[in-house]
Amino acid sequence: MITHRMYVDVLVLGSGLAGLSAAISAADEGLDVLVVSKESELKECNTFYAQGGIVFSGEGDSPDLLARDIEQAGAGVCFSDAVRLVAEEGPSLVKRYLIDDVGVEFDVSREGFDFTREGAHSIRRILHVHDETGRAIELSFLRRVTDHQRISLAAGYTAIDLITNSHNSSNPEELYRPTRVMGAYLLDSSGNVLIVFAAAVVLATGGVGNLFLNTSNPPGATGDGVAMAYRAGVPIINAHYIQFHPTVLFHRDLKRLLITEAFRGEGARLLNHSGEYFMERYSPDKKDLAPRDEVSRAIYAEMEAEGSDFVFLDARNLDVDIKDRFSNIYAKCLEVGLDITKDPIPVVPAAHYFCGGVKTDLSGATIIPGLYAVGECACNGVHGANRLASVSLLEALVFGIRAGKDIASRAKKPSKLLMSEIRDWIYPAKEEFFDPVLIESDLKYLRVLMWNYVGIVRTRKRLERAMSDIHYLKQRIEQFYKSAEVRKDIVELRNAVLVAEIITRTAYANPSSIGCHYIKTD
Repeated sequence: MITHRMYVDVLVLGSGLAGLSAAISAADEGLDVLVVSKESELKECNTFYAQGGIVFSGEGDSPDLLARDIEQAGAGVCFSDAVRLVAEEGPSLVKRYLIDDVGVEFDVSREGFDFTREGAHSIRRILHVHDETGRAIELSFLRRVTDHQRISLAAGYTAIDLITNSHNSSNPEELYRPTRVMGAYLLDSSGNVLIVFAAAVVLATGGVGNLFLNTSNPPGATGDGVAMAYRAGVPIINAHYIQFHPTVLFHRDLKRLLITEAFRGEGARLLNHSGEYFMERYSPDKKDLAPRDEVSRAIYAEMEAEGSDFVFLDARNLDVDIKDRFSNIYAKCLEVGLDITKDPIPVVPAAHYFCGGVKTDLSGATIIPGLYAVGECACNGVHGANRLASVSLLEALVFGIRAGKDIASRAKKPSKLLMSEIRDWIYPAKEEFFDPVLIESDLKYLRVLMWNYVGIVRTRKRLERAMSDIHYLKQRIEQFYKSAEVRKDIVELRNAVLVAEIITRTAYANPSSIGCHYIKTD
């Protein structure tokens, strides 16, 4: 095994909307950018699977109204400066980048854009492309960055860890100097490690959904950016706020299929096994359009009361053409014998969005010079304790653009001497035998543990049990990581158990129920 070295101005870890926005913004300012994805295809990210849409500006809308909706959904825990920034800058950036620049063809009606509405929004203001909005945005952005002369793309490279002068220099004096990020160790598909030096590293690695048994996220959502930032010394905040989407399809042959909240925006209603539309009992005013945490807990309570594994979403009498408006979901359900125009849809809540993350300022910068975080792995205060539907893509675009511009204005290239002092990757002298079954088993155990003890409804006893079990698992995994051949699945497992520990510890330290963090008295 060998270690290669290279330099770029900006290294972006992650190829979703947040990472690509940062890449375009920095490249437009004249910087050379490398965008890296650990997946074999760059499109494989949470953005690609986003269904509902992206917030724009509807009839009678205003920044004040949007900001109010975001802060109400966020349960009073939002950072008002960040919310105001997104509400004021967001729609114009959607127009400039998504509509005018990359040419996303959002659905239209005779009156103009076909706006939809989702839970906790005051009005219709969400742009969509049928029920595959994220797919359209991701593919359009990828075409744009592929054509950019200053942007290089690399799939199949796993970020093992960040490189800092404090942790990775062979010069002992660097330990006493201010910490700065200098790049990252990347693992290629052949097992070789590449050192990529950079003036700035952007973490755009997505969320933590795959830490839970039931999730809407793709398998790669293992909290990698959060774990790397934590090991580098960056604060992780609001980690206890895990948003569970109320409606993911419950079917043994079709996993992780999100049933977008836009169904309820168009009038679909939740139904229990007794045939009752039950949301009026839990939220008399907003009913099925209550914030996601309230709807998820209501479904959980119904399942618990009835002893069932799911409830139903009734979309049989909508005023829209389901086969057109929700064409992707309709087709996928039909493949497993479910006609959602005739039959209620079996649904269950699932881990969906991480409202916490790497602490950043309003330009995506962390406390460590050279390190930025954008998108779901970052926490800038927009989402507070509970994300408002379809704001995530807007926030990713706004902060990605801001991060790229901030990097261009102040990032500094590490000196040749400093780079020469960074150690090569150390391969174990005698590698421990690798058994993929053990890795898969440990991850599955962690996901079940997190679902049962750190899920929709938490108790002090459950969290105590989770902390004990995760601590033991983490020690064992860390020991194995140090002696085993470095591989993508081992890196992901190491990151996942660390982030699980952070989430659980933070949840235990916050005994009051707020937003999507719900503590039930033992």
